[in-house]
Amino acid sequence: MSAVIVNKNNFEEILKSEKKVLLDFYADWCGPCRMVLPLVEQIAEENPQYLIGKINIDNEPELAQAFDVYSVPTLAVIENGKVVNVSSGARPKNQILALLEG
Repeated sequence: MSAVIVNKNNFEEILKSEKKVLLDFYADWCGPCRMVLPLVEQIAEENPQYLIGKINIDNEPELAQAFDVYSVPTLAVIENGKVVNVSSGARPKNQILALLEG
């Protein structure tokens, strides 16, 4: 399964997921975001036990503000509707998986 594009219309549904959720806050103009995006897509394909979502901060500024995203990329892990882990900056795949598993 590929990563889901998250916006204000489907965000509540994402929060209610029974799966652990990884949200990738990114911007098209961000170089490090372009490095992380293929890794996030790989994780989505290889790990169906997680729900992986992508949020473009330029298209969804309200969601970025709700998560206090001040730099991109920012990765947020949500479990049972609550944020349990947040990381800013580009990360290798193993560190992104560690965020999800931790």
